[in-house]
Amino acid sequence: MSASAHILLQKVSVEFPILSFRERSLRRRFMRAVTPFKARPQAPTHIVSALNDVSLDIRAGDRVALVGANGAGKTTLLRVLAGIYHPTSGSADVSGRCLSLFDLAAGFDEEATGYENIMRRGLVVGARRAEIEARRAEIADFTELGDKLDLPLRTYSSGMLLRLIFAVATAVEGEIVLLDEWIGVGDQQFRRKARQRLDDIVARAGILVLASHDIDLLKNTCNRAVLLQQGRIVTTGTVDEIIDRYLAGTGGAGT
Repeated sequence: MSASAHILLQKVSVEFPILSFRERSLRRRFMRAVTPFKARPQAPTHIVSALNDVSLDIRAGDRVALVGANGAGKTTLLRVLAGIYHPTSGSADVSGRCLSLFDLAAGFDEEATGYENIMRRGLVVGARRAEIEARRAEIADFTELGDKLDLPLRTYSSGMLLRLIFAVATAVEGEIVLLDEWIGVGDQQFRRKARQRLDDIVARAGILVLASHDIDLLKNTCNRAVLLQQGRIVTTGTVDEIIDRYLAGTGGAGT
């Protein structure tokens, strides 16, 4: 386990300006294009606050569950930690290499072969070219796809594609593991192998941040929890405390 892993968020907010539907219409965009800049009316925007004044201190050994309803800000928070989103205000200091296990299909090209996509996706997740090349045979072996890796992705079944995506995504380990739902792929035999690999990665990581609707998974995996609502932290505490409070607020209907 990496003792140097550390996450410190201080008053982090993330906002997205959204143009109104009227402003995005083709006619409206054409009129703005042919209107002199100084004469253009200010386009009305709507500001969506995805995170509001979020502060967290997560240290090595922490396995943190993100709890909340859909739209509470869990995925946005994970993307801030991964460096995909930058805070509109506040600061996010993340020390340690992040392994982001969400948006797993990003970087794949259906016209490229399986082997070519191993390199493409590896570079997307931040691995060095030499590192990917050194693990190429291991990744290929894990997928159990054999000669199919010489074929373009458009010829793959959904199950074959998931095997490749999972194998590449988990080939490079991180000191900080970010998970948006636990990953289960393939048939029963491959699912067991995938679960074992994921368990090993998490065990060796300094920090795990897991967003999930699976109550049992959160209780069995995490030692801390954060309750989010409308982009704000309601409270933090033990997993049992936070889940009990969340379920009480939803009428016990589960996540």
